[in-house]
Amino acid sequence: MSVSTYEIGLEGLDALTGVDALCLFVAEDDRPLPGTAGYVDWRLCGSLSRVLKGGFFTGVKEDWLLLPTDGRMPMGRIFAVGLGTRKNLDTATLRRVLANAAQVLAKANVESVALELPFGGKVDEAAQAEALQQHFLPGFKGKRVTVLADKSLAKLLPVKKS
Repeated sequence: MSVSTYEIGLEGLDALTGVDALCLFVAEDDRPLPGTAGYVDWRLCGSLSRVLKGGFFTGVKEDWLLLPTDGRMPMGRIFAVGLGTRKNLDTATLRRVLANAAQVLAKANVESVALELPFGGKVDEAAQAEALQQHFLPGFKGKRVTVLADKSLAKLLPVKKS
């Protein structure tokens, strides 16, 4: 499996050619949407915000949403995963959310995925890197993972080809 990184932002999103899906982690207290979710919402002309405002998907734990990109982004589909409250995010929740996301993406036959690791609460960059390596990568059955990350987190990630 290959693991690569891109900077968080519109340029990073545009560089995601050859990626089947984007996995976003959205907390119920994320208003406005931070990080990659905010950039994606911008590209989708606010469609994620409208879904959140309408209450169909709210970002509570175990909440899932599948959105088409309608050609506005390089990948065809976006999986949004509810985190619960970001201020209460801890390492155990991070591990569980990433393991669950890997299983769902595997069941959906996603071959290559891009994601920004959940952040905030009591989670530091070392916990993010450990959770990716120990709880997401083993469960993801695809061939390519791209992590949208800042430079300090990117240095901690297992970027290699196997």
